[in-house]
Amino acid sequence: MTLFADLLSTVFERRQRRETAAEPDGRPLEELASALVGSTGETSGLALAEQILTRFAALEDEGKSAFFRQLASGMNIAPETVRKTLEAYEKNTSKDTYRAFMEASEPRRQELIRRLNRVPNATGALVRMRADLLRLGRGEPELEALDLDFRHLFASWFNRGFLVLRPISWESPAHILEKIIAYEAVHAIGSWDDLRRRLEPSDRRCFAFFHPSMPDEPLIFVEVALTKGIPVSVQALLTEDREAMPAEDATTAVFYSISNCQAGLASISFGNSLIKQVASDLAAELSGLDTFVTLSPIPGLTKWVKQEGLRWNEEDPEEMRATAARYLLTAKGKGGLPYDPVARFHLGNGAIVHAVHADADTSDKGRAQSGSTMVNYLYDLKKTAQNHEHFAATQQVAASAEVQSLAASASAQA
Repeated sequence: MTLFADLLSTVFERRQRRETAAEPDGRPLEELASALVGSTGETSGLALAEQILTRFAALEDEGKSAFFRQLASGMNIAPETVRKTLEAYEKNTSKDTYRAFMEASEPRRQELIRRLNRVPNATGALVRMRADLLRLGRGEPELEALDLDFRHLFASWFNRGFLVLRPISWESPAHILEKIIAYEAVHAIGSWDDLRRRLEPSDRRCFAFFHPSMPDEPLIFVEVALTKGIPVSVQALLTEDREAMPAEDATTAVFYSISNCQAGLASISFGNSLIKQVASDLAAELSGLDTFVTLSPIPGLTKWVKQEGLRWNEEDPEEMRATAARYLLTAKGKGGLPYDPVARFHLGNGAIVHAVHADADTSDKGRAQSGSTMVNYLYDLKKTAQNHEHFAATQQVAASAEVQSLAASASAQA
């Protein structure tokens, strides 16, 4: 693991900006974008790209929205040209007709994004640009279509083959640790002491994916507790007065927090690769590990209970467990997929619903989103591929016999 970190910091060290800055170009941003797509010189193209990124970052939301709308309309495909080139390709399938069709069917804004990415450190700037687009373009069909171009390119640029898995420890650089605190999205890290308790003990681990073009920015990270047996409470995992144990004594790896760090990489999935890679690495490191589970929140449960007009008694643990089990196994949303976003993620990765626990997250957030219930998703490394294929084909929720029984009892009483 250290080798990967060293490679990241040496082989992919940040390129320095040019020593002499280009003269400011006073043309409107939209004109600079058109000029960049049409430029043929590398030096002039880099200068244009740098000015576009710098000026865009300084814009207020109104200016950013105007720029996005210009890209969406002014650099879109020409449908008539696409139709003509497709007809030509159908009549005469050749390299030339195929090239003409491909050029016509790709909007010029994709080439703009590629050329912007040639500037040193531009990848992170483009990720932030897409975060602005997602925030400002919601509900505007043209801007939502523009986002598909970003997603198409990002899916290639952030392919798993380009990502580097790095362990995060108490000895990691302070600027990385600060970002772990800031980006933690599941169980807030309240202080440096809190972070230390999650990173320093021998039975705790943290891993993050990084991209070579963004070496100081974690893309996603997972926090892991090494335990004996499957935990039933996140507060017990994170308590200040717990006694750490030697990692070699652990039988279970618990993924208790997974946080996406970059809003501009929404819908670009790394989580499945992260969990499976970490599980594989831990299994190789610690021969005693035979169980890999999550201790996950159930963020949609309370909302679903209200929508269904159900009543539940938070003083009755078995009723809470049964209601949560019924929700996880039967509540469906768009396309017949589970209503719960965390369930969609883990089931789509090949996990199964293993156990449901009451009074498992007694924080204010845990009480509000799920009445303090939590769930273990089990990753059987020998069956994840098979489970993934079955879920993708049927949308059926795989669960242990205990969870199935709980769900059935809740449905019978409804």
